[in-house]
Amino acid sequence: MTFLDGLLSTASRHNATLLLFIVCCGVAVIGAFVIRDLQAANTEAQEIYTGSVHGLQQIGELQYDAQETRRATLYALTTSDSNLQVKYADQSRDADQHVKDGIAEYGRQARRPDEITLAKRLNSDWSKYLGVRDEVLSSILEGSTGEAVGLDLSEGVPAFEGVRQDLNEVKRLYDEDASRRKANLVASSHRSSVRLIGILGFTFLLSTAAVWAIQRSRMLSTIQLAKLQMEFVASVSHELRTPLAVLRSAADNLADGLVEGKPALKKYGAILQHQSRSMSHLVDEILLFASTEDGTRRYVLQPCQIAPIIDSIVASTETLMKEAGFVIEKQIAPDLPFVRVDTLGVSQCLQNLIGNAVKYGGDHRRIYLRAFASPMEHGPGREVRISIIDRGIGIDAAELAHIFDPFYRSPRVHAAQIHGTGLGLSLAKRIAESMGGRLSVSSELSVGSTFTLHLQIAKGEEMQIVTANAVLSPSSQP
Repeated sequence: MTFLDGLLSTASRHNATLLLFIVCCGVAVIGAFVIRDLQAANTEAQEIYTGSVHGLQQIGELQYDAQETRRATLYALTTSDSNLQVKYADQSRDADQHVKDGIAEYGRQARRPDEITLAKRLNSDWSKYLGVRDEVLSSILEGSTGEAVGLDLSEGVPAFEGVRQDLNEVKRLYDEDASRRKANLVASSHRSSVRLIGILGFTFLLSTAAVWAIQRSRMLSTIQLAKLQMEFVASVSHELRTPLAVLRSAADNLADGLVEGKPALKKYGAILQHQSRSMSHLVDEILLFASTEDGTRRYVLQPCQIAPIIDSIVASTETLMKEAGFVIEKQIAPDLPFVRVDTLGVSQCLQNLIGNAVKYGGDHRRIYLRAFASPMEHGPGREVRISIIDRGIGIDAAELAHIFDPFYRSPRVHAAQIHGTGLGLSLAKRIAESMGGRLSVSSELSVGSTFTLHLQIAKGEEMQIVTANAVLSPSSQP
């Protein structure tokens, strides 16, 4: 379950979107299979219906035309009126042509060997009957009615009976073909039903598994967040307890008159100043995190020159750097373009990154700050990058995906007893993204880390406003 929980924990960071996407894909594939089966069954049913109707119509027309041929011949045999005999003979020959056409059409449609054989036999039997019929009609027209009757009884009737049997055989084959196709359709429908039941069962299992996975990922996420929050409370309590204890001890010594002379008072004043500044920074960090968490913090973006902001930040962190024994080395490219930022926001972001570099800088007491313009990694255009580089303990590759999570602190950091709240990098990332930028990191254990703030360059219309304000500002002065 450890591997599964790790996978679900990863999915929970994306609000289980991946799991829902898999379920949707599964349902889409299942729907495609069901629609394909339904379309195939519908097409086959239509083909069976069309083939059956056409076959029955064809065999019915053949039987009717054959009967018409036979009926006209019998009328000619039973009348003594020569005019009627000629009329009936013509009718018999007209119906005969329809039968020939129908037999020829059946022969063209024949596909199976038994159908081809039957088509040939039907054509032969019909030709045989027509030969007898022509002789009977010739005898009638010549006035030999008795001879015609005898010929019809001896040869015509058996020949026509063969044709009738052939036509019945054609009808039987049509019925067999229809029955076979119907059986195939029933079997196909049965397979489709079984498949549909299986697919619905699979969908149910997949959906159930997805819901379980989502719920479990949320539970794991909640447990992890609760654990991190407990660690955060413990860290904050420690961070507050230490300066409070120092402040109270210093205050007690001052109140009891144990501190005498200017040097001692100066020393205690420095202690009080340092500890109060640490507490103020901690409280400000917590309040800033709360404001970014609930969305009440808003940044006003405007074109700014980044070099003066960097100088101001370095100046504001000078005390921190001296107390920690660190030196910061700046390298700012000349003529950097204006960036679209909130001055306070970018200051807070860079201060957090510098403080982080000091905290984890190790024995190499030097921090490097680089500011330069560079092409964007994704998409056209350029951006301004500010990199904070240290040569400290570095970050393990497996932890890079978590370092920007709120309250997260590496086990190695805990083991090294490096105090902190786990909010600094999370705040820096949120501030960067709120200004339309981003924060990236590259690191190697025992080598150091590089955190880079990517900022948008101000657009042309924004720069026009800045230029106009610069032109108007002198005239507004007295």
